[in-house]
Amino acid sequence: MTPESLFMWAIILLLISALLTLIRMIVGPTVPDRVVALDAMTTTTSGLMILYGIITEQSVIIDVALVYAILSFIATLYIARYLERKKVGVE
Repeated sequence: MTPESLFMWAIILLLISALLTLIRMIVGPTVPDRVVALDAMTTTTSGLMILYGIITEQSVIIDVALVYAILSFIATLYIARYLERKKVGVE
């Protein structure tokens, strides 16, 4: 197996993961479930961007993916803090 085919298999698996998290984001019974699915989706997107940057040999895309992942993490923290203060999803 060549490295290119391994990267393609990794991209296919990440796309399947993104599809499953999209379904969870749409169907999720509570708001916290949807937030976790959104966080998983952004992490998957970062992985896809990194793989694309490796395949195309463009290091700028990898840098953008890292910044995207950091901003996504900060946004998830703020959403979790908001949900905790409002007690959303707590039964």
